[in-house]
Amino acid sequence: MLYQLHEFQRAMLSPLTAWAQAASKSFANPSSPFSLIPGAPRMAAAYELLYRLGKDYEKPEFNIHQIVKDGHNIPIVEQTIVEKPFCRLLRFKRYSDDADAVTQLKDEPVVLVCAPLSGHHSTLLRDTVRTLLQDHKVYITDWIDARMVPVEVGPFHLHDYVEYIQEFIRHIGARNLHVVSVCQPTVPVLAAISLMASRGEDTPLTMTMMGGPIDARRSPTSVNSLATQHSLAWFENNVIHTVPANYPGEGRQVYPGFLQHTGFVAMNPERHAQSHWDFYQSLLRGDEEDAEAHRRFYDEYNAVLDMAAEYYLETIRVVFQEFRLAEGTWDVNGERVRPQDIKHTALMTIEGELDDISGSGQTHVAHELCTGIPQDQRRSLTAEKCGHYGIFSGRRWRTIIYPQLRDFIREHAPEPKNGSAKDRPDATAGTSDTPAASAPALAAVPAGQAQRETAKAAATLAKRARAKSSGALSPKAAPAAKRASGARAKPVRARKAA
Repeated sequence: MLYQLHEFQRAMLSPLTAWAQAASKSFANPSSPFSLIPGAPRMAAAYELLYRLGKDYEKPEFNIHQIVKDGHNIPIVEQTIVEKPFCRLLRFKRYSDDADAVTQLKDEPVVLVCAPLSGHHSTLLRDTVRTLLQDHKVYITDWIDARMVPVEVGPFHLHDYVEYIQEFIRHIGARNLHVVSVCQPTVPVLAAISLMASRGEDTPLTMTMMGGPIDARRSPTSVNSLATQHSLAWFENNVIHTVPANYPGEGRQVYPGFLQHTGFVAMNPERHAQSHWDFYQSLLRGDEEDAEAHRRFYDEYNAVLDMAAEYYLETIRVVFQEFRLAEGTWDVNGERVRPQDIKHTALMTIEGELDDISGSGQTHVAHELCTGIPQDQRRSLTAEKCGHYGIFSGRRWRTIIYPQLRDFIREHAPEPKNGSAKDRPDATAGTSDTPAASAPALAAVPAGQAQRETAKAAATLAKRARAKSSGALSPKAAPAAKRASGARAKPVRARKAA
């Protein structure tokens, strides 16, 4: 019933928000007569704030179309590689028309980013993906809003999540793969890799756990306390609702995204209220840069998705109430999850000092569970003055956390196929016929091959000298040769993918 009431409220507010948006534009547009009214800037700011508080937020796009790497503009194309009922595996494919750039891009490590299924869309990790694309081939899990999945498709359980991750790892190929899990997926990702190791399958080269509740008993936060203060039946009776008739998933039992969003806001209500007030003040000052930053953040933060009820309830029970992964009592489809069986996957854990969602030690505990991983293949990082979102987005992510993650991945990446060194951060951006471009290329050629190429070049030069001295051109060939020498060759540049 609550879901229906929420939809009714949204429908009732729709005309008001549309009117507020139109009024804001009328008072802000210099060509509008309303902008000449005294107090017009205040009216425009107030109406835009009203519009943003009442509007419906759709899933944003990644909008990653290009990155700049070593002076080259690298176009990015978003592709759907695997499509499952509740998730899509996306790849951000990089293209270049520079041969040296393509060679470098092809040799870079492959990273699978496991986005959380906890209320927000995978686009919350936009900054994570954009940063990783500088040095990696990037895939990401893109979870589908449960209200958009018809009931006929069937349920989605926590063990289905684990199986999805395993399928994606196998599809990409574990032997050259590095898995990065952010927040919630640290638990199912660790389970997926543990089960693969127990079966003797290839496992990823590295796994990085970022701010996740692997053992929610460590430094419990308000999120953890909520799960332990109520029974599973309480959650089932109070937060599980039925998708209404105006969605493809009509009749599906879900944990609605609007309830999760309410919970997010309730954790820091003063901070959000202050943020909206600051937005209003930015509009009054005409500070469009600050105002646009606010819009971008809340366009993402306010866009939420529903989760399948069975998945949500099982996560509450297994992760936050019974702590089965940490206790070593978790069975997935009859198989015991044994992190100690992982032996050939390096482990890095990352926590934020000020994380108020996953408390201190909840992620680092993975090192205690994965006893089979050698000590020299482990690394842990606690980012100072960093909150939950700061470990995967923003300035601290880009300047403090990412460089260490990049180095960790490089350390455990296989040697590139072209024989160049693993760490080539400063690839030459020049064309192949310039000294700057040819020097690194020669450095990468083995000594024997270089000698053979030198001898071949000397023989070619000698042959040309003999032909020139003997005047070998026939009368018929001379005009053609003259035309050829006078014509400037047109380079053919094919854009290649990496």
